[in-house]
Amino acid sequence: MILRLLSAALLPVALLTSGCARHVGKPETATPERVYRDWTVQRDLVFTPADWPKPLLADLYTPAGTPPPGGWPAVVVIHGGGWKSGDREQVEGIARRVARRGYVTLNITYRLVPEAIFPKPVADVQQAVRWLRSNAGQHRVNPQRIGAWGYSAGAHLAALVGSLSPGDRLYQPDAGLKAIVAGGTPSDLRKFHGGTLVPNFLGERWSEGSVAFRESSPAAYVTPGDPPVFLYHGGWDTLVPFDQASDYKIALDAAGVPNELYELRGLGHITAFLMDGEAVQRGVDFLDRQLR
Repeated sequence: MILRLLSAALLPVALLTSGCARHVGKPETATPERVYRDWTVQRDLVFTPADWPKPLLADLYTPAGTPPPGGWPAVVVIHGGGWKSGDREQVEGIARRVARRGYVTLNITYRLVPEAIFPKPVADVQQAVRWLRSNAGQHRVNPQRIGAWGYSAGAHLAALVGSLSPGDRLYQPDAGLKAIVAGGTPSDLRKFHGGTLVPNFLGERWSEGSVAFRESSPAAYVTPGDPPVFLYHGGWDTLVPFDQASDYKIALDAAGVPNELYELRGLGHITAFLMDGEAVQRGVDFLDRQLR
């Protein structure tokens, strides 16, 4: 609620500063026809097993009506907050918009710093994907069509889980993704040489050749065959600089990974999240192209 009130207050400023957005890699093929559905939500589902360090909760949104053959496509939604704060309410608007387009949507919590440093939050997201897949029959989910959507720290976790491949230390074969939508993404933590957010998340300060800084960077894992990625990012973002998106796109292009970059010109990290209406619309269109 507070975020939405702030969004309304910032709207005149955003309209003055944002100018036009820039969509790089926009496909020539048409997006499938937009279909809007009613949905229901189940609150506070536990998606972790009994032996997990702590129970983690999620809200599950289910479209109304009859699912397509094979089941509904599904999306895990992951909040931001610098890996140290935030909750599901922060991204509830995104979860509702994704569900309304006919996706089973799991809006999750994960363990936060300082209780849980890297890679524990990564394992939490992988467990959410695993839970959706293992309960696909009950919730009428297509287990082959699961994507993830996050903003800021949540985008980092979505991109990292999606980019892991067999042979990577953190790879989990039952936690793979088919598409990623990531906003304000810290894609290469090796570039953050100062500050406190990244060192607190990794449990160490930056150093040349750090294994933790490399293993936590989605950009370090980009390989052919990775799932398609839709990036959106504020052009004036100073917390997560825009080159975190543009350089990530270069790496994805070099590996032949389908991707799009939607730049919200004139917006920073927070304002790009608050003024994300068109970016979210483009992101759901992207999911339709990848998961339908």
